[in-house]
Amino acid sequence: MSTIESSVLKNMTLTQLPKGRDARVIAVNGTGSVTRRLMEMGVIPGVNVKVVKAAPFGDPIEIRVRGYSLAMRKNEADSIEVGF
Repeated sequence: MSTIESSVLKNMTLTQLPKGRDARVIAVNGTGSVTRRLMEMGVIPGVNVKVVKAAPFGDPIEIRVRGYSLAMRKNEADSIEVGF
């Protein structure tokens, strides 16, 4: 397996990231106002994020980004691509 293939296999959405695991934002997909607002709050490519906890049914989830906690809906977290 090449280096490019192995790095692609490590990419996932923020909702798939296990609780307590650190990752780096690869992309924030979408064009709506929610996507823009997430980026305004610091969720931009290259920044480190960590899933802190999730509600019983996985919605919402709490993440740590740039030293503060941010809660978001599962469908919003699905638009954030992360990697290791």
